Amino acid sequence: MSTINQSGWRPQMNAVEGEAAATFTGNRALMLEEALIFEIGSLDTTGVDFAEAPKAASRLGGLERHRDIGLPGLSEPEAVRHYTRLSRQNYGIDLGFFPLGSCTMKHNPRLNERMARLPGFADIHPLQPIDTVQGALEVIDQLAHWLVTLTGMKAVAMSPKAGAHGELCGILAIKAALEARGEDRRVVLVPESAHGTNPATAAFAGFTVEDIPATPDGRVDVAALTARLGPDVAGVMITNPNTCGLFERDLKTISDAVHAAGGYVYCDGANFNAIVGKVRPGDLGVDAMHINLHKTFSTPHGGGGPGSGPVVLSEALAPFAPLPFVEQQDGRFVLVEEETAGEHHGSSFGRMVSFHGQMGMFTRALTYILSHGADGLKQVAEDSVLNANYVLRSLEDVLDAPFASSGPCMHEAIFSDRGLAEGFSTLDIAKGLIDEGFHPMTVYFPLVVHGAMLVEPTETESKAALDQFIGAFRSVAQRAKAGDAALKSAPHFAPRRRLDETLAARKPVLVWKEPAQAQAAE
Repeated sequence: MSTINQSGWRPQMNAVEGEAAATFTGNRALMLEEALIFEIGSLDTTGVDFAEAPKAASRLGGLERHRDIGLPGLSEPEAVRHYTRLSRQNYGIDLGFFPLGSCTMKHNPRLNERMARLPGFADIHPLQPIDTVQGALEVIDQLAHWLVTLTGMKAVAMSPKAGAHGELCGILAIKAALEARGEDRRVVLVPESAHGTNPATAAFAGFTVEDIPATPDGRVDVAALTARLGPDVAGVMITNPNTCGLFERDLKTISDAVHAAGGYVYCDGANFNAIVGKVRPGDLGVDAMHINLHKTFSTPHGGGGPGSGPVVLSEALAPFAPLPFVEQQDGRFVLVEEETAGEHHGSSFGRMVSFHGQMGMFTRALTYILSHGADGLKQVAEDSVLNANYVLRSLEDVLDAPFASSGPCMHEAIFSDRGLAEGFSTLDIAKGLIDEGFHPMTVYFPLVVHGAMLVEPTETESKAALDQFIGAFRSVAQRAKAGDAALKSAPHFAPRRRLDETLAARKPVLVWKEPAQAQAAE
């Protein structure tokens, strides 16, 4: 019988000589090692027969290809099997629980997908005449209405494509408002508990970033922040609930102090799913906040897009919102562009994108909002917080939870590597979870927690699913505390062994090259 040893080599019998020959296959039961498509197919064949192309005069001006294109030729079964096998190695929310913290990887209802694929939404073009897309513009207008209502703000910019893009939109609105006042404020304050994109956005917009420390309980040091306010401070970028999974209960006090000093308050709304239907950021003095539709309102997330990050704005910043935006005029919907903005919208800082936004994301988000209703959206927040606290309290006896005594956590629970055996780290626990059948949680973020492990169960996971994850997490954590050496080489059952992650990041192999042909000796 063939067996796989720890290195992944399977001794196989040589049928002719009856001797065992070491051959690396990488196969694990029915999970087959997948070669590159270039290694499967032949470069000089194809699985499809094409009729001879008719002769025609070339219009390429001497740029015709004179060599083979270099793509592999596969039969239909080879192509189908290749991509099916690859799909089995891809983990997704339809397969299981994603415990990633600060990412809100939750179930996307199939109702949303059906609505986004309806004719009139899925097949429109941004350059169509306005009269032919009235229904689509009404969807955008309705979604904008509900985002403003849920946040207690004055206006919303729908065009930003993602959270960080939304941050830039808000910061540019603040910059335009300061310029309109004739003030040159160059400093943006960013607490340690904010998302890492916040200081990057402020710096990209030309501001100087200064850190504000956190208190031992994981919240903004209000005294340090207010002491730093002055005529050079443009505003503060604060994340609420913050990256430590905690609600910034002093946000109204912070907002009042910033406003009194002439600045503005930007709130990172990536974690809005923890407070939607419960708290309106506008009531807390927020001037601008982006909303990740893919996080709070369950549009698809990850894989490089498309994302959507509408930005709600206070009355003070609403005049500076970017173009274009939807407006209802004389019973029909129109897009307000530079040519039609006029004096009524003359203070806009400009436009951020060629077209208005992500239609598919808007349709999905509005479907989610309307299908849940006010009571359902409130339950989204309540279940999100309940699930996170269930995880926190179920694991705080086996893992260090630095903010367990700071009150209830919000959407995510955070743990540290404190108490692990000598030489064991957060990475070992993450890799061990893969062998247990779970995607790892977010690791080493936020930076304010050493060896951080950030878990966000979201509101869509059942107690049974959480109990399975908690049991696996406990088991791996106990092994790390006991110094189980097998964890250092985990995962053992994944398609790939543990990589040298530093080398993989610094010297990735991104291009396939045909191996050199062996030359016979002369």
